Amino acid sequence: MRSNRATFRAGVSMAATLPMLAGALALGIPAAHAADSPNRDTLAGTKPAWATAKADKGAASDSAQVSARVYLAGKNAAGLAAYAKSVSDPASASYGRFLSAKQAQARFGATKAQVAAVKSWLESAGLKVTGVSQHYVSVTGDVAAAEKAFGTQLHNYTKGSKTYRAPARSASAPAALDGAVLTVTGLDNAPHKASSKDQLPPPDAVFKNAGPFSSYYGSKIASTLPEAYGSKIPYAIKGYTGKQLRAAYGAGTYTGKGVRVAITDAYASPTIAFDAATYAKKNGDAAYSSSQLKQVLPKNYTKTEECGAAGWYGEETLDVEAVHAVAPAANITYVGAASCYDDDLLDSLSKVVDNHLADIVSNSWGDIEANQTPDLAAAYDQVFQFGAVEGIGFYFSSGDNGDEVANTGVKQVDTPANSAWVTAVGGTSLAVGKGDKYLWETGWGTEKATLSADGKSWTGFPGAFTSGAGGGTSKTVAEPYYQKGVVPNALATANNAAGNRVVPDISAIADPNTGFLVGQTQTFPDGSQQYSEYRIGGTSLASPVIAAVQALAQQAAGGKALGFANPSIYSKFGSRVYHDVTDNPTGSGLAVARVDFINGYDATGGLSTSVRSLGKDSSLSAVKGYDDVTGVGTPANGYVQSFGRH
Repeated sequence: MRSNRATFRAGVSMAATLPMLAGALALGIPAAHAADSPNRDTLAGTKPAWATAKADKGAASDSAQVSARVYLAGKNAAGLAAYAKSVSDPASASYGRFLSAKQAQARFGATKAQVAAVKSWLESAGLKVTGVSQHYVSVTGDVAAAEKAFGTQLHNYTKGSKTYRAPARSASAPAALDGAVLTVTGLDNAPHKASSKDQLPPPDAVFKNAGPFSSYYGSKIASTLPEAYGSKIPYAIKGYTGKQLRAAYGAGTYTGKGVRVAITDAYASPTIAFDAATYAKKNGDAAYSSSQLKQVLPKNYTKTEECGAAGWYGEETLDVEAVHAVAPAANITYVGAASCYDDDLLDSLSKVVDNHLADIVSNSWGDIEANQTPDLAAAYDQVFQFGAVEGIGFYFSSGDNGDEVANTGVKQVDTPANSAWVTAVGGTSLAVGKGDKYLWETGWGTEKATLSADGKSWTGFPGAFTSGAGGGTSKTVAEPYYQKGVVPNALATANNAAGNRVVPDISAIADPNTGFLVGQTQTFPDGSQQYSEYRIGGTSLASPVIAAVQALAQQAAGGKALGFANPSIYSKFGSRVYHDVTDNPTGSGLAVARVDFINGYDATGGLSTSVRSLGKDSSLSAVKGYDDVTGVGTPANGYVQSFGRH
């Protein structure tokens, strides 16, 4: 998913281009040939890869409606990327010289003249401008007007079992706009939506874990169940809490005081304040101070049924409670999106950047790379680059389906975690022992086998792959400079001899079988709304945990923002500040026993007993050194303090 920028025409001022623009529009260049004209600049990446000649079903109806966003490149897109790199690189003289949101916009954002010229172009083609922000101009209109504006024809194409509209060739913009347009999204109408990374239970259906449980790893052995890997195995953890995670990841006395963490998801849980406060009180976390937890929400929500809005409540609950558990004094701002679609999620990320709502942003959502298109990638990367120059770091969960083969049939990574401008967070299985002692971690990957009818063996042990930390090599994003010399060449060149981005960068606890305890108001079978607790995991847990650890590190650095942290994270590779995670840390196979309610609530529907293997992540493996399950590893003692030494 490489960024594709609009072509810049150097040496021509915007003021000089306005008369040229009117003339170019008056030429009435036919849509089918406009992109061939020297008066047009191609917007690379706006034709999706699935819009092939074989899939072409002919021209879309001229009267069909189009809703699009024209993203603005700003005054100096190349300069924005260069400055984002320099302020993030510990080896640069500009390291840490961040700009305010106002300074960043003044230096790199779109000018009023650029916005006016873009609006004029779109309106003259017959499109209606429905909104203007400092990042984009949104428009609606029919296919005929869109074809005229963007110099391409829109056709219908088959994609899987369905048919969608897409450009027959890359869209273009008048050269007279002088590179003011970054890209356009919305010309193809295939779904571009994110999903929460975990199978989180919606609050309208209660979910509970059955016991027996271990309170720490190995505290309760399943002595009556069959062996696995040659020995008796422990029951799954009831759910780690903040004290155990803080000890595992070297929090020390740091609490995140003075640091603000933002969390983005879709929608908003109506009971988050009550649930978070109740959870903290019941599980030994510090009580929330006044205004410590804030929410920034849209005026209206859309696509609630399509996106499964209620299912996102548990995601927000997990994220908020995990951050507070690890960084109990950090301030938290939840920024909810109006839907699970990219435009709305981009708006939430932009709110964080435009108003500098936080220095650290955790994002537990995404999609497979095959569903991302270069136009959207460019829009996301621009937001991440603006964040970098302001000292804001974005953390994204890497996915919960391992190499994605079992899920999609194709080996691939997730997005936006694949962006070279974010920190991709992978996942582990974590063993915290008696006295909150860190024992070991494996890469998160689960194979499941069920108890035989006679109770004497595990059927088909070790069983089928069910879930695991997302990782691997991108097919579209070039290898970033900070990964060179750290990521093994075999991984970097897996899809391209020149080298591509490898995911993840860093990792933390994710395995639901060694997961985190969360508390959430849910609806019980009698219709009552009650607070209850359950164990959960996924890289949706790993991302807020790492965000919280980064809040501790920022406090240790005297409160100075860490910004885009990947260059710093990789500069510490191989040092003792990381746990170097491998899949077989004890020298023998590892597994836990789980007993689950079949109905998800109580024993009236029966129980299911299974064995869950640890460290079995599809085709991915956690090995010594960097790997595509855990990245450089997980934070160890000294990691938090290391950010204050640059």
